[in-house]
Amino acid sequence: MSEMAALMGPAAELVEFGAGSLQKVRLLLDAMDAPAGYVPIDISGDHLADAARTLARDYPLLHVQPLVADYTAALTLPAKRQGAGQRIGFFPGSTIGNFAPDEALRFLRMAAGVLHGGALLLGADLIKDPAILHAAYSDAQGVTAAFNLNVLARANRELGADFDLTQFAHSAFYNPPLQRIEMHLMALQHQLVRVCGRSFSLPEGFSLHTENSHKFTLDGLQALAVKAGFTPGPVWTDPARLFSVHWLQAPL
Repeated sequence: MSEMAALMGPAAELVEFGAGSLQKVRLLLDAMDAPAGYVPIDISGDHLADAARTLARDYPLLHVQPLVADYTAALTLPAKRQGAGQRIGFFPGSTIGNFAPDEALRFLRMAAGVLHGGALLLGADLIKDPAILHAAYSDAQGVTAAFNLNVLARANRELGADFDLTQFAHSAFYNPPLQRIEMHLMALQHQLVRVCGRSFSLPEGFSLHTENSHKFTLDGLQALAVKAGFTPGPVWTDPARLFSVHWLQAPL
């Protein structure tokens, strides 16, 4: 973390895409040299406001300016504070892997534009032994299965659907040609479901494709960044090279 903070320099301004609960950023803020400001971006306004108030209380010298926005669309950031140093984007999780390749490129091009003259700290999950991936996405505790089935629970709650969650099974597997984990929900028997007032007949074995999580090689991620306009810099990985964090210099 200290190496990342050193690259950021003094009085840097941090912009976090998809900030969520503002917990991960604390490690970086603690390592930074007198950060000039922090702009957390999230689509959930009430949650973001609460989290920003808590962070501002814990870091009284930090100027926190939450921005309610969809960071996957065109984005306009607040003007940089007077005297601020580099503007650094922060996207630390593996969320880049949830984008389709064209969506990932579009996001990176947007980030390169709004961070001009600064940089992006980007986290990316790496290609690894499929057995490790299978264990992560089909965990014995059923955490990922519950997360996947929650898609149907939300459809019932928010779209007036009538899915019977007990009649679907979680399935996750690695697709090597597409370098991604695919998550599916398989119908265990033929069923008729209603969503938004429409009826759908789902045969036994029907698969609802709910999510993708793309994995990267270091070279592949850097090539994507170059295509978006960034200049790749240092890369940090864990000892087993399961995950990576990239310093990507934005164009002037």
